[in-house]
Amino acid sequence: MVVVVHGGYWRARYDRSLMTQLCLDLADRGLAAWNLEYRRVGSGGGWPGTFDDVAAGVDALADLPAPLDLKQVASIGHSAGGQLALWAAARTVLPDLVPGAHPQVRICAAVSQAGVLDLHLAAQLAPSSQPTRALLGDPDEHPQRYELASPRELLPLGIPQLVLHGDRDDMVSMRIATSYAAAAHEAGDPCELVVLRGTGHFEHIDAGSPAWHLAREWLEGYLSAARR
Repeated sequence: MVVVVHGGYWRARYDRSLMTQLCLDLADRGLAAWNLEYRRVGSGGGWPGTFDDVAAGVDALADLPAPLDLKQVASIGHSAGGQLALWAAARTVLPDLVPGAHPQVRICAAVSQAGVLDLHLAAQLAPSSQPTRALLGDPDEHPQRYELASPRELLPLGIPQLVLHGDRDDMVSMRIATSYAAAAHEAGDPCELVVLRGTGHFEHIDAGSPAWHLAREWLEGYLSAARR
């Protein structure tokens, strides 16, 4: 079972249709795919609405009348969706009374496709600074939001992670990926950073691309091994 989270810098004009082809490809390979939607900035999103929606979307799996193995649920997300996919995996460490605490469905492995995984750093770099601040506000004025929303600040996640980032990505800085991976290693998490040569930002969501095939094969391998 794979929870799939779309990107678009959390902006209202981008929706889950970005990930439709990836979900169909997962289904063709025998993996159930759950394509999440959430409120975005400009349509009621931001803090805490976006995070409430992602948490509720993951937990809704527990109520589906389908034969799903909820002990083996992985997450994958592109760009802003990478942040949300790894945040969903980190819900087990969130304190009481904050969005997403006490998950009903736990994520056992996670993949970031050019994800915005270090929100403090993202708020300082172009072009991620404006959309990150639109999501959470100014980091100096709302430091707790950044602590609770940024996957880097919630480490260790305690699960296997794959961080994919293209060396030609001009939408999300490579520095964000390397910052997160270094912090994950220091925290003792099994986190693999793969720099994709000659790859930009959007190849990740092309179901025919090598970038997607790498992500899909990692998910297939992990979930297949976990079922044994």
